[in-house]
This record gives sequence, structure tokens and C-alpha cells, in this order.
Amino acid sequence: MYFGSIAQYVAIVKSDTIIFENHDNYQKQTYRNRAYIYGANGKLLLTIPIKHTGKENNGKQLYRDVRIENEFQWQSLHWKSIQSAYRTSPFFEYYEDELVPLFEKRKDYLLDFNYECMEAIHDCLQLDIPHTKTETFHKEYQDINDKRILINAKKEEKHPLSSYIQVFSDKHGFIPNLSILDLLFNEGTNAISYLENQMIF
Repeated sequence: MYFGSIAQYVAIVKSDTIIFENHDNYQKQTYRNRAYIYGANGKLLLTIPIKHTGKENNGKQLYRDVRIENEFQWQSLHWKSIQSAYRTSPFFEYYEDELVPLFEKRKDYLLDFNYECMEAIHDCLQLDIPHTKTETFHKEYQDINDKRILINAKKEEKHPLSSYIQVFSDKHGFIPNLSILDLLFNEGTNAISYLENQMIF
């Protein structure tokens, strides 16, 4: 996921070990190339543009093969949007140097970039949970708590997440389950304990 949602990070924090799906088909309208942050006008969508395959393979391609469309200045736009949204948050300056390098160098493959983003977030959260990656695709798993549904933005369930103070909450109220960036910049070192105390379905 691209700076995954808070619900996704609740699932991660509550796990002893994680297996990331590396062999599924890419699907539109998922958190693979989108993240929601809290801007001055409310919920703001950040989308990484991707290169589509057209009619080749019926338009299907593996997630790991999806290439980023770099004809657009998306990295500069995303970082400016994040700065604008969070520069006045309590912990933006604390984490800024960890995150800005992600937006300064051209990225080619979506999956690789998302792993870079995840590693940066794990460093910021000081989160050290063992993880592996799938080697083949399985539609269903036995004896594994399958949370792949959390990647689906279109069919997302509402989770009973506790509120916390957000930069623009005096204007638009609390907006739940945004990108982990929102929690990180607003709660800082308290983010882990927040995640540990949440429940998701």
C-alpha cells in the first residue's frame, strides 16, 4: 500500500509476523497507488499515476510489474500536498527528513516504491515485525488471518477507530482511517500505542 491506512497499520501492529502479497493482479481503486490525507478543505486523495497495459492480457498485469507513469510531476505534487497539510502538525518536522527522500528520486515500479514507503514508516514508528513475501498466489489461505481485503479502498468497511486531534479538525471534524501519515504527524511517538489500542473487523 502507498502510505497505508490506519486500519492496515492496526493489523500490522497486532501481528507477530506478516506475509505480504506479491503475486496478485493489480486492481484499480485500491490503496496500492492511493492514500488519503487531511488537507485544509477536508479529505484529500493522493494518487500515483501508473502505466496501463491497454488491451494486452485483457488489461491485466501483476502488481509487481506495474510501472509508475513519470511524465507527471506527481512526486513534487504529493510532497507539496503533504507539507501543506501537515507543516503545522506537532511532529511534521520530527519525521520530515525520513520521508522527503522518497519524493526526490525517480521511481519506476509501484510495488518497489511502496515497500520503500513502508520501510520509512516502520523506521519512524520504530516498528520491527518480521515479514516475508508470497512466492505464489492463493485465492484463499488456511490457518492465516487474511487481511488482504484492507487494500480495497472501494469496498472498505468502517472501523471503530478512536479520534485524535488532527490539524484541521476544528474546521471539518475528525476524519477516521486516513493514511498512516496523518496519525504519525499528529501523534508522533504515541502512534504505536494508539494503533495497539484499536480494533478492526
